[in-house]
Amino acid sequence: QVQLVESGGGLVQAGGSLRLSCAASGRTFSVYGMGWFRQGPGKEREFVSGIGWRGGDTNYADSVKGRSTISRDNAKNTVYLQMNSLKPEDTAVYYCALKKTPRSSSNYYGTLDYDYWGQGTQVTVSS
Repeated sequence: QVQLVESGGGLVQAGGSLRLSCAASGRTFSVYGMGWFRQGPGKEREFVSGIGWRGGDTNYADSVKGRSTISRDNAKNTVYLQMNSLKPEDTAVYYCALKKTPRSSSNYYGTLDYDYWGQGTQVTVSS
């Protein structure tokens, strides 16, 4: 079993930054690909960013590309999402997810591609 706990969300003004964290426990974290998704009010959950098990392999949704950086610290069993130049349309609940296939890459964009989910952290960007 895997437990994922997100933190770092909050209220920020447009143009500001936040760093989200996702701490994992229960499995050997370092061999699994991870992803960040978000779900805005009245919207479906959508892919934001993914990182492969090695860490150097990353992918981003067009909506956040150039403004966000995903990274992982395998020694701390934690994946991060640094978000800059935040916009009101970034307002959503942000979820991290783990794909339980060992040595998976970042090339997984659907919610069904991931097996474990955190409870989410709210990000609200005011205009």
